[in-house]
Amino acid sequence: MTQPSSVSVKDGRTKATKRKASPDQQFTNKRTRVSEVAGPSTSSQDEVRTVTKRKRKVSEGGEGPSRQAKRRRGLLNVVLHQESASSSVESESSSNNLEGCTSDGDIRKATRKRKAVSAEETPSRKTSKKTIQDQVKLKLCLCFVLAEFEEKYKEQNQLGEGGCGSVFAGCRRADHLPVAIKHIPKDKVFCKHKDKDGRQLSVEVAVMLKLENRTAGSVGQSAPVSLLDWYDLQQELILVLERPMPAEDLSHYIAEHGGLLQEDEAKIILQQLVDAAVHLKNESIFHRDIKVENILIETGSDVPQVRLIDFGLSCFNKKTSTYRNFYGTTDHAPPEWLISCKYNAEPTTVWQVGVVLFETLHKKEFTSINFLRQKLKISSTLSQDCLDFLERCLTIVPEQRPTLEQLQGHPWFMRQKQQTHF
Repeated sequence: MTQPSSVSVKDGRTKATKRKASPDQQFTNKRTRVSEVAGPSTSSQDEVRTVTKRKRKVSEGGEGPSRQAKRRRGLLNVVLHQESASSSVESESSSNNLEGCTSDGDIRKATRKRKAVSAEETPSRKTSKKTIQDQVKLKLCLCFVLAEFEEKYKEQNQLGEGGCGSVFAGCRRADHLPVAIKHIPKDKVFCKHKDKDGRQLSVEVAVMLKLENRTAGSVGQSAPVSLLDWYDLQQELILVLERPMPAEDLSHYIAEHGGLLQEDEAKIILQQLVDAAVHLKNESIFHRDIKVENILIETGSDVPQVRLIDFGLSCFNKKTSTYRNFYGTTDHAPPEWLISCKYNAEPTTVWQVGVVLFETLHKKEFTSINFLRQKLKISSTLSQDCLDFLERCLTIVPEQRPTLEQLQGHPWFMRQKQQTHF
């Protein structure tokens, strides 16, 4: 989700850098996303974000405690403090009751005080005490969840940071399987979904669970990366994802190849991307932010393999659904949204496929506004089939764009299938 440095790090997701990055920006590869404006964050949310961004300290003798361990200790301190405070209040109350029985005068005073208390205040006190107990139980539960996460996974260096959270490299302790650990503050969970049991889940979790159920046991096989685990920490969501190795995002991959790819290689990548988009469509899933930064390229074989990442803005889609709130990268918004503030899933996905192909074959970053103003020109050196494919994807009128299935059957891909077996 996210921006690596210009140095190639082939260990999963890398910190990608914009091809025209500003030197004073650390993470510039992720282009701006638009979402409904979230309310002001609470102090606890600010604290979580501070902890998320804080670098772990390393002592001279080895690696220091992880941020989860520190947070768990902090939660335990709060719990112990609250329990201690609760106990002291109860003790003080008992002590006061005993002292109140030492004389008749004290008894009369205590009686008058009790009568002055309205009948409505007693249940309020009980409710307050129950609330404190519930809070203590919740914090203890969160401590156990954090402990479970730390026992199962080891978090390592940060890979990147985007609009919806931070991503760290990691591994599963049992078998050293490489994983990507994504931390999402709760105020950055823009889209939610209610499951069949009535629970409210992050749509990203719900979408990936559905994909995982449809392709059980397919870790490393499907285009979308697999969700291995997830942990709800009330103020933060932790997702543990498959981390293909060696791999890097398409933006970085293009930069390493001189800023553009040869048409034959671009064809292999785009064909896999369209197949992945068709798969999501069949599962009624709308990714909403397909772009070069959200496409991983596995580089461990002769033929590059496409993996799709970052479902943080995705949603479940119906064929008749029309959207008016734009979620995604503003530079890649389809013309229909720029013109009339509404868009549909499939035509938008086709437009985004066209954007990916444009940036793969040109040493330029694509923006929809510049394209509409004819400040961006499609290269005349492309083959006729490739040119036709790209022009169809970037058709201004959404109803005139091809469907994803029509893209699958385009002559540009058909000639590829005659030459290459996957």
